[in-house]
Amino acid sequence: MSEFDFIIVGAGSAGCVLANRLSENGKYSILLLEAGGSDLNLWIWMPIGYGKTFYRKSVNWMYQTEPDPGIGGRVSYWPRGKVMGGSSSINAMVYVRGQPEDFDEWRDMGNPGWGWDDVLPYFRKCETNDRGADTWRGGDGPLHVCTVDRDLHPLCADFIQAGQELQFPRNPDFNGATQEGVGTYQNTARDGMRMSTARAYIRPARKRPNLRVETHAHATRLLFDGQRATGVTYSQRGRLKEARARREVILSAGAINSPQILQLSGIGPGDALRAHGIEVVKDIPGVGQHLQDHLGIDYLFRARVPTLNQQLRPWYGKLWHGLRYVLARRGPLSLGVNQAGGFVRTRPGLERPNMQLFFSPVSYTKAPPGKRPLMNPDAFPGFLLGAQPTRPTSRGQIALRSPDPFDAPRIHPRYLSTETDMQDMLEGSKLMRRFAETPALARLIEAEIAPGPEVQTDEAFIADIRRRAGTVFHPVGTCRMGPESRKDVVDARLRVHGVDGLRVVDASVFPTLTSGNTNAPVIMLGEKAADLILGDHAGATG
Repeated sequence: MSEFDFIIVGAGSAGCVLANRLSENGKYSILLLEAGGSDLNLWIWMPIGYGKTFYRKSVNWMYQTEPDPGIGGRVSYWPRGKVMGGSSSINAMVYVRGQPEDFDEWRDMGNPGWGWDDVLPYFRKCETNDRGADTWRGGDGPLHVCTVDRDLHPLCADFIQAGQELQFPRNPDFNGATQEGVGTYQNTARDGMRMSTARAYIRPARKRPNLRVETHAHATRLLFDGQRATGVTYSQRGRLKEARARREVILSAGAINSPQILQLSGIGPGDALRAHGIEVVKDIPGVGQHLQDHLGIDYLFRARVPTLNQQLRPWYGKLWHGLRYVLARRGPLSLGVNQAGGFVRTRPGLERPNMQLFFSPVSYTKAPPGKRPLMNPDAFPGFLLGAQPTRPTSRGQIALRSPDPFDAPRIHPRYLSTETDMQDMLEGSKLMRRFAETPALARLIEAEIAPGPEVQTDEAFIADIRRRAGTVFHPVGTCRMGPESRKDVVDARLRVHGVDGLRVVDASVFPTLTSGNTNAPVIMLGEKAADLILGDHAGATG
């Protein structure tokens, strides 16, 4: 058995931040446990490698949901990072903070200290924006955020022109003064290589004597003395080990694994735990509830002009761009899968954007749902338009499948279980058609491949949505932050209600889903949580 001041379970987007910041002053000993292995992998560091790690068991939990009625009984594939850096090591790298109103809503739900004015300093603290610092952006943080305009495909300009023809403003920075408009995305990358939280936060801290990192360490349950968390048991290469925490155990295992670990340890809905033969430490019904995720839909077009397909499909194209990447870290292999997009309002009267857009100058008709294997695109020229409602109202659940910690939990997304969500998806689908009909894009389109021109009525659009819509891989909310111990799981300082020495710091604590990709707000969360934890222990003894 070993003993530390803090034990962090999960070296993902939040856990790596915590490990760095809590070990920074040298006062505390930190144990960071990661179920996966090292991130020193070509396909992780090279942005185009997203398509390779998508189904790679060595770095990916590769979850499957339960059949979901909202999408026609289909099972969804949910990749999640099982590697140093967590999902920041296998995601599409889009850096989007969300809208200020998202965080003001968190505050107004009973979480003081989480409004936009409270979290903006932490967004700035974590970031080095390659455009430089300003009122909204950071200039000297560990996480490098890059502008990729120099290597963008020319068709991105046509997409932006199409948006302006629809009266959507051009926005040069979705993380600046306003999120609204169309433009290009920034990525978490530096020098053409992925900037995961393992690279940004752990690599600079790895040699600190007070930080110990254990990989291939699968947490099996938490240890308690009464209702105080005192440690963790974990399995490492077939051996069961135990570590004790003098001050706190911090769960940063993500929106799927954090509620699973809590329930395996006796914290969660009492009746459900007893049904699995698990002794209840604290009956908290909200554990695993309030699951939220973004659902999106792509429209696929055959083009009259060359797209990335013609550059990346032939063997000589792969060779040329591979050499270009190796020698100069330039070209399409240095980019993420989404190049342009935007945040827009689908109808008048909305106070803020309700739809996120994606544009990819590439197509792949034979790829599994959700996968974008850029190195194997279609033989013909094609491109994708995507739409994703930003703030879904449907709520799902994470539940135990069994008391075995190596059994994946049951994931019930309950997509499109509200009329509001279906209406937003319907408006998003129709918006893709409006984009395709603009002069800027219409001249480039030879044919609509999916869903196809025969889809015209609301009924046909809805049937297509249920048949084709898929996750955008942003699960949150399963250990929701809030003041009510019977509904919420952690308080505004991220402490588990009614349990001492235990916090949750990851996307599972989000009260509501933010308007956009979730990696940036999770990193912000880690930064703010570190300050909360250090503040709570300043001057404390023992």
